[in-house]
Amino acid sequence: MTSRDKLIRIADIRAAAKRLEGIAHRTPVLTSTTVNQITKSQVFFKCENFQRTGSFKFRGAYNSLSQLSESQKQKGVLTFSSGNHAQGIALAGKLLNIPTTVVMPANAPAVKQTATRGYGAQVILYNPKEITREELALSLAQEKDLKIIPPFDHPHIIAGQGTTALELIQEIGELDLLLVCCGGGGLISGCSMITKALLPNCRIIGVEPAQADDATRSFYSKTLQIVHNPDTIADGARTPSLGKITFPLVLEYVDDIVTVSEQAIIRTMLFIWQRLKIVAEPTGVLAAAALLEGVVKNPGAKIGVIISGGNVDLANLEKLFSQI
Repeated sequence: MTSRDKLIRIADIRAAAKRLEGIAHRTPVLTSTTVNQITKSQVFFKCENFQRTGSFKFRGAYNSLSQLSESQKQKGVLTFSSGNHAQGIALAGKLLNIPTTVVMPANAPAVKQTATRGYGAQVILYNPKEITREELALSLAQEKDLKIIPPFDHPHIIAGQGTTALELIQEIGELDLLLVCCGGGGLISGCSMITKALLPNCRIIGVEPAQADDATRSFYSKTLQIVHNPDTIADGARTPSLGKITFPLVLEYVDDIVTVSEQAIIRTMLFIWQRLKIVAEPTGVLAAAALLEGVVKNPGAKIGVIISGGNVDLANLEKLFSQI
């Protein structure tokens, strides 16, 4: 057993599912005859936009905070996030009566800033051009004696996110392919681990924006690549790199990583809104974009697609969709 296997095991994902039972939503799986005709396959959308706080991030946040010691719970926690992990931590903290502080970039979507404050977190904004969120978070955590709960590179976070694929497989059964959006790698690490354990022949493909392609370059070079403040509308994928834990997990369990353009993201977002009648954010449709835009093709296959979130800044919709 390798050191990283000890950090997170399949049993940890199953344990996370038990902790989340009755707390997290068991999100719906939607199908579309139109999508099946376009792709010539059977497609199942796992809709984490219906999760509490609007994204899969609540799973890892609650799983992580619920395992803190009593002394850590009383002191509180600190995290850094562009929005979805921030909301997940804030709500988990509220449910568990744990004080939460969140470091967010000043350019994070207003809807995510407002929601994070609404769940009771103290929000500290920063300019990403002046300091990294990791540097600021470490400084504040030391000053306030708070435990840092990172957005993706943490065993309890990864285990919680893996319950997304566990639920999908429990409901749908066999899959030939699973498409997962990729930012820092927490979601795809957990989902690929549990999927390979239950469905060894299922291929796992990660999807990220072409303008934030650090994971793709890392996957193919087998060396961790970094991108600074990538200019993509998929704000959840603006992470500088995969993590020390997620990178080796991605290399071990993921079969491929592909990229999609900004235009593809916008077109897919509009398509999902119009055809599936659900609200999905740019980062949330990355996996769907790879399939609907033909970047990934697998006719005749049974395909799972994770829609990771639905927190959209509605004030920017007209500007966003006008780019098509």
